[in-house]
Amino acid sequence: MSSTATAAPSLAPVVNLGARHARWQFWGAVMVVPYLLVFVVFVLYPVGYGLWLARHPQSYVKLVEDPIFFRSVINTAIFLVVAINIKMLVALVLSGFFVTSRWWIKIVSAIFILPWAMPSIPTILSVRFMLNPEWGVINSTIFRLTGADGPNWLNDPSLALALAMVVHVWKSLPFWTLILVAGRLAIPAEQYEAASVDGASTWQKFRFVSWPALKTLYVTSLILSMIWTLGDFNSVYLLTGGGPADLTHVLATLGIRYLRLDQVDLSMASIVVALPLVLPLVYFMMKRLSK
Repeated sequence: MSSTATAAPSLAPVVNLGARHARWQFWGAVMVVPYLLVFVVFVLYPVGYGLWLARHPQSYVKLVEDPIFFRSVINTAIFLVVAINIKMLVALVLSGFFVTSRWWIKIVSAIFILPWAMPSIPTILSVRFMLNPEWGVINSTIFRLTGADGPNWLNDPSLALALAMVVHVWKSLPFWTLILVAGRLAIPAEQYEAASVDGASTWQKFRFVSWPALKTLYVTSLILSMIWTLGDFNSVYLLTGGGPADLTHVLATLGIRYLRLDQVDLSMASIVVALPLVLPLVYFMMKRLSK
């Protein structure tokens, strides 16, 4: 009897702890419900509805027969290979510049981040107005300085696509530069001091100290940038509208073209065919993050 009486009070803290844990689980589930509702309404339902609209094989036959589709695939590949690699390489170089401890660099960095911080619509449309062949500030300046008319910047497909890549790099470069700056700041200063004592040059410090520490972050950022760029239609659509003659469309803007033509099935099909590009990138991204 005495052993039972002494053991009974020791169970009370366990029971209270279990009840408290159950309450936390209940309120945790309650907090998750709004997120799940938003996820279902704004993610699962639109994706499922889009796949249902693009379920007919005939939609993909029409898509393949459209020459604009193949041009969009080529433009997308060029965008991914050229623009993203240039952007990340420049960001890597600038990250080394912005970690320098000088007072005026703080002012430059504040100005440098403005294109990324500003909304896309006013900034990209401002660039489009500047490139206007008749009254744009660029051609007006060329005329005042040389007396010659400037080029019709957005009337040539190759030039228009190149300018769209320039705008993309200009708009998103500050973000990736800040990511790499954070990576550089995480490298212990003692490693650079030891390299200086050993007589290492600036290039050797980057090669043997900075790059080994930044390599994983750089590759991860490169993959993530490719995923985001596949879904980015602002740089092309706001600058060129897919023109001239629909020759600067990428896969992200091709769906809008079909929507304007009231071809919803082709619009959804153009999005579905981009999945073979997105899913491998997402797989590699998750694999790297899980390490």
